[in-house]
Amino acid sequence: MNALTTHNLEEMRQYVLGRFAALFESQTRTHLFGANISELVRAIHGEALDGLQATFGKMDELGISAQAKNVLVSQLEQAIAPFKELDRTLDLLLEERRRQWRENERNLLRIMLEFGQISGELAGTLVEKDLLERQSHVLENIILSHEKVTQWKAFIQEILTSFHVIFPFDFFFISFAQDNNLSLYIYYLNNYSEEIKSDARMKLSRDMISSLGLPPGAPLDIEEFQVMENDRYESIGDVNLITVSVPALEVVNLAGLLGVAYGSAQQLTVQEESVIRSILAVMVMVVGSSKALSQTLSELEYYSTHDPLTGLHNRRYFNDMLEYEVGRSERHKHEFAILMLDLDNFKDVNDTYGHPCGDAALKLVAEKLLDVMRKGDLATRIGGDEFAILLTETGRSGALAVAEKLRMELREIQFECTDGKVFHITTSIGLITFPEDAKNVSDLMTGVDIGLYRAKEMGKDGIATLESATDHIRIGRNTRDHAEKLRLALKENRVVPYFQPIFDCKTGEIWAYETLARLKEVNGETLSAGMFIETIEKYGLGRELDRAILKHALAVLKERMEQASGPHRLFINLSAQEIQGRGILGFAEQLCQEMCIPPSAIVFEILERDAIGDMTNMRKFLTNLREKGFSFALDDFGSGYNSFHYLRELSFDFVKIDGAFVRNILDSKIDRILVRNLCNMCQELGIKTIAEFVESQEVLEELRSMGIDFVQGFHLGMPLPRMA
Repeated sequence: MNALTTHNLEEMRQYVLGRFAALFESQTRTHLFGANISELVRAIHGEALDGLQATFGKMDELGISAQAKNVLVSQLEQAIAPFKELDRTLDLLLEERRRQWRENERNLLRIMLEFGQISGELAGTLVEKDLLERQSHVLENIILSHEKVTQWKAFIQEILTSFHVIFPFDFFFISFAQDNNLSLYIYYLNNYSEEIKSDARMKLSRDMISSLGLPPGAPLDIEEFQVMENDRYESIGDVNLITVSVPALEVVNLAGLLGVAYGSAQQLTVQEESVIRSILAVMVMVVGSSKALSQTLSELEYYSTHDPLTGLHNRRYFNDMLEYEVGRSERHKHEFAILMLDLDNFKDVNDTYGHPCGDAALKLVAEKLLDVMRKGDLATRIGGDEFAILLTETGRSGALAVAEKLRMELREIQFECTDGKVFHITTSIGLITFPEDAKNVSDLMTGVDIGLYRAKEMGKDGIATLESATDHIRIGRNTRDHAEKLRLALKENRVVPYFQPIFDCKTGEIWAYETLARLKEVNGETLSAGMFIETIEKYGLGRELDRAILKHALAVLKERMEQASGPHRLFINLSAQEIQGRGILGFAEQLCQEMCIPPSAIVFEILERDAIGDMTNMRKFLTNLREKGFSFALDDFGSGYNSFHYLRELSFDFVKIDGAFVRNILDSKIDRILVRNLCNMCQELGIKTIAEFVESQEVLEELRSMGIDFVQGFHLGMPLPRMA
């Protein structure tokens, strides 16, 4: 079945009305025919009655007796009665027919009126459906994307092309007012002469300036686009505008109007104008949002490569340009240099004078960098108070000259706060060159960071170069590799305890064991934890290592205690961070309870340099340790400055004399005197002494003669995975 259209609907309406007219005509004819039949019957009956009445009138003349006359009258009345009954019946029939005719007329009339109303509404619905379909064809093309937002002017032309096919019009315009400037974009859908275009520009600009409330002399920018090449028009006629406002977008201070202009020859119905306005309302959002988004995207693109405070390029851009410069310099055999600047003690500026003052200082620093830089060099703000400079085609001597100039000029700047207070800043600068110091991005950045760190170490306000970053980078990478290796070993349970015996000097028997950490390589090789000392301290792995060794060592001690073989005492090393209350003592106490090991069997030891570095926490640690029943040993005693002071301030159960003194007691008079005096002093204080690094029988005998309580070393026993 063909789809119902307005044309088909009109044909159907005419057909139905024709059928209604035929029914009315048939009804009228039937009504007239019944009336004629009734009149004919009445006429015949009237003539018959008139004849009978005339016959009765002649009875007297004929001499008919009264009795006979009565008989005749009676017979005549009997003959007339059916006719009268027929007349009455006919009257009733005709009256009922007339009632039915009137009812049918009313019904037909009502049906005709209802049909007319329904057909009118249906026709309106079909018109609206047609308009909506035309509207949807236009809206289908209004789909936003990043490309269309950034190229919104061309996007509008695409929309207008489909718009014109559905709703033909002559031209289209968009106007925006921003910062008291008017921008007018005119899209022509027909060919017009320059004279007509000039008239259009004048009329539209005048109307728009008035509509937007701008001053008459407001600056005006006009862009024109020829969207389609249709037949040439000599006149644009009286222009009828359909205009929709663009709501103000306060974020970008954007306002404006958008509209479609139709020539006078193109007449629109109310419905069409309503649909067009709805399309324009959508285009208002599209155009307004596209322009605002385009502006926002431009700003985002700018700030993706620039620092918003100083206007310098940022770290991301610096990294991209450094990558590019490495490739360019490799191809052309050029050299270049990187300067890394850090403002000394700049945090004090923010803390003392406030961040607004600090921000103002950073802006002045950025301006000075730009003043000193050559064209082609790159100055960037890496973050905080740190800046990086890329000096293209510059060797070490040239870079040193630039760095010194920057250092001196920044040093001379007098920064002023809003309250009138002034201050100065100094700068530490690290310097590295390509390809002399490093040959790739990673090594360059690592090397210049090392240079900057050295400049800080040297007292700040200075410049540090890097003759070769290779060794420093290698050491740093080895430390990182060790950290990852240790993390993996801890995760895979490959860090295990080894046990070195501690002997009683008097009896010569094993008195205790010191627990030492060892790392089992995947290939079976065993590595000493000493190789990871720097890694453990730098990457904070001490806590995890301490707990792993403690758990393994106590498990071995429990097994030994169950076998009833002695001794049952362990010395366990702790990292310096445990002094700060990281829960190792609570962990050890819980393990002892679970394994039924008395805390008195455990002696925790910490290096002297670590213990004395945090005296306040050390006192708390020792108090907590003894409350839980553990003992404590100070390791490498004598290696620190003013060790006697620590003996007075802190109370230790054991002191392990630094092996550097013990090793040379036979050859060094000073070391021998120091060890003897340390031993005597500890005995008087009630502290047991342990001598480390006993590597010969002669050293052992000398220590016995001094009165040392306990000894350990390779001469006496090597660290082993099990207790002997």
